Amino acid sequence: MPTSAVDRAPGHASLTGLVLTGGGARAAYQVGVLQAVFDILDPRREPGFANPFHVICGTSAGALNAAALGCRADRPHVAMRRIRRLWEALRTHHVYRSDPLGLLDTGSRWLGMLMLGWLVPPLRQQRPRSLLDNQPLADLLARVLDFDRLDENLALGALSSLAITASGYTSGEHVTFYQAQRTIHPWKRSLRQAIPARIGVDHLMASSAIPFVFPARALDVRGQVEWCGDGSMRQLAPISPAIHLGAARVLVIGTGYRDETHPEQRRGDPPYPSLAQIGGHALSNIFIDSVSSDVERLERANQVLALSGPGVAERTGLRHVDVLALAPSRSLDLLALEHLASLPRASRALFRVLGVSSDPARPAGGSLMSYLLFEASYTHQLIELGYADTMQRTDEVEAFFKEASA
Repeated sequence: MPTSAVDRAPGHASLTGLVLTGGGARAAYQVGVLQAVFDILDPRREPGFANPFHVICGTSAGALNAAALGCRADRPHVAMRRIRRLWEALRTHHVYRSDPLGLLDTGSRWLGMLMLGWLVPPLRQQRPRSLLDNQPLADLLARVLDFDRLDENLALGALSSLAITASGYTSGEHVTFYQAQRTIHPWKRSLRQAIPARIGVDHLMASSAIPFVFPARALDVRGQVEWCGDGSMRQLAPISPAIHLGAARVLVIGTGYRDETHPEQRRGDPPYPSLAQIGGHALSNIFIDSVSSDVERLERANQVLALSGPGVAERTGLRHVDVLALAPSRSLDLLALEHLASLPRASRALFRVLGVSSDPARPAGGSLMSYLLFEASYTHQLIELGYADTMQRTDEVEAFFKEASA
């Protein structure tokens, strides 16, 4: 007979953390990874299987997966089935307005402001806030996420804490909002801070608000309004929140391939880069995977502690943290272009104007589309890739969690 979440809850010294980084539509890859991790740990998918992640931290689209898992932390297999079903049924219009009227409205506002805004002041009052309107995503999240269950899971001990990270446009600070089972004092570092909050849809929308593409969200930060955008911006230490929240070991799931430079595309003299190429490069820099450098810092700190004498950890505040990082085994850019035809016609026309091309002779804009292609054919393949990549690393996953239970 399965024990209750309270009985299963570990001591703070043995907390395991999960960090889900950003990447727009790429975050579907994380679903496959998590499904594989759960299947490795519990191949029979027993109903009493306990959530192995006590601290869950998410950024950008990873924040959506983090919240969905946190809201169902008492039944992780059920959570994964629902998250996977959601991603595999996803369509562009579920995330942002892709109908011709909606795109025309936004486009005409941009064009009017750029051409006549300097001449007709009232036009500046109607300036668009973003390239795309993602209100459909907010409506979807409000329907599928039950934040009252998050409160219950924290109270029962099925989850220790959930953290969502955003970037403040007003202050320039990186802000981590966290909701925890126990009292955790807020922390502050250079250009980043953390504050307790009751996590809701607005935090997820702010964390996933890709700059220029989706609008910022107003959040309460210490009693003042802060306009916040995508949490991947200026995120130099993505593992840090999990450690501050007490995790002694952290599983990190990234969405960036180890080499996104595509040297095979540099043959001959390339044409002037399109807006899609420039935009994709900008997004790649925003979502640049800083996990590797963060892991290196942790490993160096672990080595220092191992070589130091007794009492060093207490004097320095450092502690040993085990990390396992999982990421795609192949570039997702060309994979996205393979599914370009699945986009609604109006959206496809917009991106082709920006320079996106799936022409095998000279593909372009794959990086941009890998973040914005919210279509089931693409997300399903990402989930399958994440599952296969993780199953190939079964020994590492088993060793990581074996140490957690030791």
